[in-house]
Amino acid sequence: MKQKEALRQKLWQIDHKSYGMYKELTGSYSYGQYILHIDHVQGDPFASPSRLRLEAGHHGFPEEYIRISNRRIALEDQVLRRFSQVLGQLDLRSAGSGKSGRISICRPEQSVLERMAVRFYDNRMEVRFEMGFPARGRTILAREMEKLLFETIPQLAGNTLFYDRWEAQAKSRLKQAVELSDDQQEIRRYLKEHHYVSFVADGAILPRESGVSDRPMKKAVPFSSPDSMRITIPLPHKGEIRGMGIPEGVTVIVGGGYHGKSTLLNALERGVYDHISDDGREYVISSDNGVKIRAEDGRSVKGTDISLFIRNLPGGSDTRNFSSENASGSTSQAANVIEALEAGSDLLFLDEDTSATNFMIRDRVMARLVPDEKEPIVTLLSSIRSLYEEKGVSFIIVIGSSGDYLSVADHVLMMDHYEVRDVTRKAKTISQEEAHGLNEQNRTRICEERVRIREMKLEKIISPVKFGRLKMKASGTDSVMIDREVIDVRYLEQISENGQTIGLCYLCAWILKNIRRQETLAEAIDRLYRIIAENGLEHVITRGYPCGQPVLPRKQELYACVCRYRKGKMEDRL
Repeated sequence: MKQKEALRQKLWQIDHKSYGMYKELTGSYSYGQYILHIDHVQGDPFASPSRLRLEAGHHGFPEEYIRISNRRIALEDQVLRRFSQVLGQLDLRSAGSGKSGRISICRPEQSVLERMAVRFYDNRMEVRFEMGFPARGRTILAREMEKLLFETIPQLAGNTLFYDRWEAQAKSRLKQAVELSDDQQEIRRYLKEHHYVSFVADGAILPRESGVSDRPMKKAVPFSSPDSMRITIPLPHKGEIRGMGIPEGVTVIVGGGYHGKSTLLNALERGVYDHISDDGREYVISSDNGVKIRAEDGRSVKGTDISLFIRNLPGGSDTRNFSSENASGSTSQAANVIEALEAGSDLLFLDEDTSATNFMIRDRVMARLVPDEKEPIVTLLSSIRSLYEEKGVSFIIVIGSSGDYLSVADHVLMMDHYEVRDVTRKAKTISQEEAHGLNEQNRTRICEERVRIREMKLEKIISPVKFGRLKMKASGTDSVMIDREVIDVRYLEQISENGQTIGLCYLCAWILKNIRRQETLAEAIDRLYRIIAENGLEHVITRGYPCGQPVLPRKQELYACVCRYRKGKMEDRL
């Protein structure tokens, strides 16, 4: 390792030379209390920025914040937010070309996620960020670069890496974040132990600021639980907390348009993640493997057994091993359900507005015109009770017009001006009076059915040599590109940050390279996440990670992403 003065000397030696000479700065440099690593240098000022790391050994952050996983992630999240805050206060204007002088780091949103940007280890911490090396045209600007390396970066490091330099208020916020994480984990433990799938605390703020902002809406109606569903959970730091507990089973959410049905569902489906303090949803918690299901016209489906829902297709297509490059609304939604169960989910969220109507219900009048033997679709309505009773899969469904779902619900919640009422008893009475719903003769039993365990075989093997130079790209939360193959992920609605899509790039590529012979996709993903849990996300991502700033996605989104990879082939394991 070299001293920082060696970096200064080398910098002035390449002043006003060709931009490619910047690569000579690659390496590690001691700044006394911390180390600056220049891991990757961009090819020109218009290319993706260079990648750097700050490493500190004696950072001083409390050991009790680091030892336990959920506390460590909360600590890393707070350090990242402080780095971003300090960065935003600096004047980084540069007269150079392209991305000259720009410094950026993974932008945290409202969720608390495991990110590569900040990592704590047993005896050290690292902060990863990007920086545009200054140039005019393609000529190196050493003076501008010197300001960044010897003024800006020391300011960022000094205000971020060392606990004793944090103000009392910042230390207090950090302590609160760690304690909030403890409380959130306790709620998750309590829900699982007492057979609940979701919890919404009294006083929670569910509406968001706008369609493009995930911040809480000002002057929104605070959540209040119906008395019949209110539970009390003792927490280690906050004390007792009260709110609505949604038990395992089938829960239907009803109400008039614009009264808050989808707002409640959206909060519950995002409850798979922990949220920061003051988000309004920090005490909205759902089973962390819950998956939002919707119709997805045009998606690629590979070797999925959708025979539970789709049977006897015209032309004799085998729905026990169904593949399509352009799936319909009903077949795509059926595949999404089966794949979520394969990925280990025991809680599914659905909204009637984004579902295929013929997948959800079968109208009695239409059934008189089109007989059952001519209809290949077995509705979710007819199988939902068996999915819960025989497979242990719970559902939370927003229903606007399909009243038949009242007959299969364990609980019915009505939204009225963003207030929640338990109308289960009334809904059951109406359903019986109207003779609507599912009768025993029309119920589809699945005790003889099974969720197929599949293995993945690749039509095009990604070799280790090619993997090192594999082209990967993520576009917001909409798509992932691997080896020039674009994977559409825009309908994976629980992706919380752009960084998770970047994470999907790397983890999907890792699966495509490392899946073993006769290993199922679920087994390969479980093995990958064990490696990450033991060694960190950076262990499976190439040095320099040229595709953005990765954030760890959930297993469920990774499973869905791989299933949409058109060059892969899925088959049943014999």
